[in-house]
Amino acid sequence: MTRRSLLLAAAQTNSPGFSFTDVTASAGLNFRHHSGAFGSKYLPETMGPGCAFVDYDADGWPDILLLNGSDWPGHKKQRSTLALYRNNRNGTFTDVTRAAGLDFEMYALGVAVADYDNDGYPDLYITGLGQNRLLRNNRRGGFVDVTAKSGLGGRQAFSTSALWFDYNRDGLLDLFVCNYVRWTPATDVHCSLDGKSKSYCTPEAYRGSTCWLFRNKGDGTFEDVTASSGIFDSTSKSLGVAMLDYDEDGWPDLVVANDTSPNRLYRNQRNGKFEEIGLRAGIAFSEDGKARAGMGIDVGAFDGTGRPGIAITNFDNEMTALYRRATGARYEDSAAAAGVAAVTRNTLGFGCKFLDANLDGALDLLVVNGHIDDTVRNIRREASYAQPPHLFLNDGRGKFRDVAGQLGRSFAAPRVGRGLAIGDFDRDGDLDVLITTNSGAPVLFRNEVRNGNRSIRFRLQGKKSNRDAIGAVVKLIDGNETQWRMVHSGSSYLSQSELALTFGVGKRDRIARTVIQWPSGHVEEHRNLLTGRLYECPEESPPKALDGF
Repeated sequence: MTRRSLLLAAAQTNSPGFSFTDVTASAGLNFRHHSGAFGSKYLPETMGPGCAFVDYDADGWPDILLLNGSDWPGHKKQRSTLALYRNNRNGTFTDVTRAAGLDFEMYALGVAVADYDNDGYPDLYITGLGQNRLLRNNRRGGFVDVTAKSGLGGRQAFSTSALWFDYNRDGLLDLFVCNYVRWTPATDVHCSLDGKSKSYCTPEAYRGSTCWLFRNKGDGTFEDVTASSGIFDSTSKSLGVAMLDYDEDGWPDLVVANDTSPNRLYRNQRNGKFEEIGLRAGIAFSEDGKARAGMGIDVGAFDGTGRPGIAITNFDNEMTALYRRATGARYEDSAAAAGVAAVTRNTLGFGCKFLDANLDGALDLLVVNGHIDDTVRNIRREASYAQPPHLFLNDGRGKFRDVAGQLGRSFAAPRVGRGLAIGDFDRDGDLDVLITTNSGAPVLFRNEVRNGNRSIRFRLQGKKSNRDAIGAVVKLIDGNETQWRMVHSGSSYLSQSELALTFGVGKRDRIARTVIQWPSGHVEEHRNLLTGRLYECPEESPPKALDGF
């Protein structure tokens, strides 16, 4: 039976074939986000936090990093730090924050994970309000703050999402950082919905701030190439960023979700410079010409063509955008036709990820929601502060249906959702979900696939390419059907998913052709790989099956 036949058969049943079980407590995640809110309604209080699946000790099992805010000057009430939980390989985690050197305070919002120095251990870049931090993995279970030493110090901003990518293909990971608006407590603007009480301002009240691009010099330091690369843009108000290869030339491009300013698409010109083509590509505005409030973003080949599209979450009444590649070099928003637009009209989306939740071979879309102001219902009765997520199940024909309500009571519960990351923390072959909430606790959901579908997973290791193989593309080809995945940092909102790639393959027991396109330009093809396995794939070497599931 072909993948298309499996998809059509699955679409005729109401059962999604999987469920999400809340294992937060049993896993030992004892954490609560602190926004620092004390009544003045400062803009950053609405934003975080992010999260990450990161294998910090390089043992092959994803660990969990949670971001945290802090008290405002003059309003000290509690000490709040990041939290790192080590995977015990038995479904539980141990808090190793202090031992890892992460028990420091900052108003943290986002995180990007990658091995920037190619030593085999993942490093962390933490964004937030004020000075961001670069934390180098010391390979002994901890991290060292190398912000100043790396040349990334001395910069104050309101930074949000970030990602690592090798834009010049020299084998070294460079760093892209989103910045939001120019805000400090001293420049806070008084906004009000009723003319009396202070409310959280929209970003229109503040000037934009350029994103940053830093080139990795290979000696532990970075060069600021924001201006010389063509990235500089002081009008943007950026919250999310994702990698893609827009023109399929093997060089990484970037798409940026902006809040109330046009989204950007930076096309890599292969000479150290980027050209901004968001308007030309059709992703800058909504179909009615409006700059929406973009929050989260992800890239995935969701429509069966093998060509990646773009999902961007927006404010309530603006609907999630689902851009598919149309004719020529343009995208078109297919959210309405795909069944995504109407469902998201009354929700405010933040984190979003493409994933094959039921392992049928078609990418589904997960969106977490939550409003920015707990008094929103006083203004708009149809809107609520805490909101349930959406899990849009892909029928394989370009249509989606929201099955969040069928995945368990806890999963469908309303939350003030923000960050979202996916990863196979229990290494059973399916993708689990980590969600953060503003001023609340995170939630870890274990995916339980019950439909008999299988997966095949790949963990790539670069040789000529960067060691994490960020930017590598893996394609599964079987007859006329092609699945596409890219190893990538960033995406979602303020968060980082695991770098390993997971493909759902239905009931297949082997894959006819697997093609790996490395960032170095090297291309490999492997035939008849068995499914139900995790493969370690070193560049220019045969893949090795590590274990089965």
